[in-house]
Amino acid sequence: MGNTVLVKKMNEINEMKRYYQSYLIDKLPPGSVFAAKTPTCSITAYKSGKVLFQGGGCEVEAAKWGELSAANTEKKKRNAGIYLPDQFETLSVIGSDEVGTGDFFGPMTVVAAYVKKEQIPLLKELGVKDSKNLKDDQIISIAKQIKNIVPYSLLTLHNEKYNMLQKSGMSQGKIKALLHNQAIGHVLGKIAPEQPDAILIDQFAKEEIYYQYLKNEKVIQRNNVFFSTKAESVHLAVAAASILARYAFVRHFENLSKEAGFTLTKGAGSKVDEAAAKLIHEKGIDALPAFVKLHFANTEKAMSIYRKKYR
Repeated sequence: MGNTVLVKKMNEINEMKRYYQSYLIDKLPPGSVFAAKTPTCSITAYKSGKVLFQGGGCEVEAAKWGELSAANTEKKKRNAGIYLPDQFETLSVIGSDEVGTGDFFGPMTVVAAYVKKEQIPLLKELGVKDSKNLKDDQIISIAKQIKNIVPYSLLTLHNEKYNMLQKSGMSQGKIKALLHNQAIGHVLGKIAPEQPDAILIDQFAKEEIYYQYLKNEKVIQRNNVFFSTKAESVHLAVAAASILARYAFVRHFENLSKEAGFTLTKGAGSKVDEAAAKLIHEKGIDALPAFVKLHFANTEKAMSIYRKKYR
C-alpha cells in the first residue's frame, strides 16, 4: 500500500475535513483530527499537522493539497497520470470542472468549456483564473462576460436527483464521471467539425478509475484526454469551466435561500448544521431532500440540533 505524508496548518486541516465531509469515518486513531476513506485513498489528519494518505490513489489525492517531495515529483506526476504535453497552456483545449460536491446545501454543477488558443489573452485580461481564488461577486462578473465568448455546457444535478442516485448505490465519483463525460460530449457537438487539441479534466479520480466508472456508458472521447489535479492552474479552459460552474451554483444557492426563507450557508461546517436544523423546524423534515445531500454527516447533526433546540 502506497502512502504520502503532508504537513499542514490546522486551518488547512479543517478545510480538508470539510472537503471530505461525505467520506468521514467515525473511528478515529489516537491523536487524529479526522479520518476519511474515499474510493481510492484513506486520509488521516493528526493534531501534529501531519496528514497521512494511504492507498493506490494516495499520491493523486495528496497532490490536491500540496507539493509532493521534490525528489519524486517527476515520478509521481507520471504515476498520477498528469504528464502533459509541452506548452500545454497554449493549446486549444476543452476543460471540465465541477462545483458543489463538498457543499451540504445546493446542487452539483459541472461545466465543460472550450477555449481556443487565440482567446487565451482575452480571458486573462478578463480575470479568468481558479474560481477558488475569486469572490462570488467577481465570479458573477467574469462569468457574465465569458459565457458569451466560449462554447460551454452546463449540467446541474439538483438535490432530489442527486439523493436518488446516491441512494441507489451510485458513488459521488461515478456521478461526477457521468456528468463530465456528458458535458464534454455536448461541447464537442457544439464546436464540430472543429476538434480541440486536447481535453483536460480536473482530476477527481485516477484515469483508469474514471473510465471504469464509464464502463457501461458511451465514452465520448479517449484520444488526447488528460487528467490533472489543480487543473484550473494548468489551462484557462478549466479555469473558465470552474467559474461558469461556480456562477451556476451561486445562482441556484440564492434560489434555494429564497425557498428556505433565510440565507443558507455554503460548505459543510457547524453553521450549516444550524441552518439545516432551522430548515427542518420551518419546513419540516420532508423538505430536506430538495435542499441537501442527505448522505452527508450534516443530516444527523442537524436532526440532533433540531431535537434539542426546537422540540
